[in-house]
Amino acid sequence: LPSSLSVTSFPPAPVTADSVRNKCRELLVAALQTDDDHKTIGVDCEHLAAQIEEHILSCWRHIRIFKSTDMKYKTRLRSRISNLKDQRIPTCGATSCEMASAELKQIREALTKESIREHQLSKVGGTETDMFVCSACHGKSCTYTQVQTRSADEPMTTFVYCNSCGNRWKLLVNLFCSS
Repeated sequence: LPSSLSVTSFPPAPVTADSVRNKCRELLVAALQTDDDHKTIGVDCEHLAAQIEEHILSCWRHIRIFKSTDMKYKTRLRSRISNLKDQRIPTCGATSCEMASAELKQIREALTKESIREHQLSKVGGTETDMFVCSACHGKSCTYTQVQTRSADEPMTTFVYCNSCGNRWKLLVNLFCSS
């Protein structure tokens, strides 16, 4: 850290008699002391841990997520402690996406792509068949729907959807009438 970053004073630390909150503060102190940066800039880790814990509790109580030191509170603090211990996280203002490991980022990206693909494809209502061969993947698992798109004396338009690759095409041939 640059030497220009020096902390001179803090507001008074809030005091608590709650054993869960005190234990969380101890864990925060340990996380803040994982390297010697706190000594370099002159930070009182006990004081800072108390302020972090108080801030987490007061912010979440304000929007009524934590009513006490319940499981949500403990989970939130564990997450913050884990983030403080992780030396790869560049800044305190990092988002959860920025803090994710490379593996988790890949999983999230794959899930996002799959979700987008699923929502872009409309649900096909039709008849499944193996009468058609897809020109894209050469698969025969297809679903077709016939719709009258032209005048009544014209053949129906057949819309075909490949269940394997999602390719769509249409045919202007009447499948079920013989000439």
